[in-house]
Amino acid sequence: MTKKELAKEIIERLKEEYPDADCTLDYNQAWKLLVSVRLAAQCTDARVNVVVQDLYAKFPDVNALAEAPVEEIEAIVKPCGLGHSKARDISACMKMLRDKYHGNVPDDFDKLLELPGVGRKSANLIMGDVFGKPAIVTDTHCIRLVNRMGLVKDLKEPKKVEMALWKIIPPEEGSDFCHRLVNHGREVCTARTKPFCDKCCLRDICAQNI
Repeated sequence: MTKKELAKEIIERLKEEYPDADCTLDYNQAWKLLVSVRLAAQCTDARVNVVVQDLYAKFPDVNALAEAPVEEIEAIVKPCGLGHSKARDISACMKMLRDKYHGNVPDDFDKLLELPGVGRKSANLIMGDVFGKPAIVTDTHCIRLVNRMGLVKDLKEPKKVEMALWKIIPPEEGSDFCHRLVNHGREVCTARTKPFCDKCCLRDICAQNI
């Protein structure tokens, strides 16, 4: 089985296992997803979803956040960890959205990367979830699982994993595939405990078991 064939089979099985997989960060506007994904670094999505409620209650739009003192943003987002750097990035990002894009989030990958605090993972998430464009989000679950499954070999650097996956994952499948990897990584192919291979829908084709 080639890697493309393996990828296709894995995609189909994960679709059956997690038909409704989507982003676990709550948002109803593109700029809010930008804020949440920055806060999610080294923090759980569940905690971010709670913290941003207070943030948006005080600063309900791009302009309000852009004008907010960094110290006030930091005081609210502190429970997410790395409060100062996250608050600084969020402030600078909202200022750039206000001043350069009239408060809108650009639907161009390279322009997203120019926003403060936005890396490839965040940009891909925005491209896939907000704009419905091809995207591969190489978070920790993705990197761990595709190495175990045999879709990549001994690759840990996010960009290298992303580039390798672009070669074997159909563009239209990338975003949903990565969301399903998150679900699978949390429920079955876990990091902090031994993976539950006995109840894995991929156990007969996973490189870990072959």
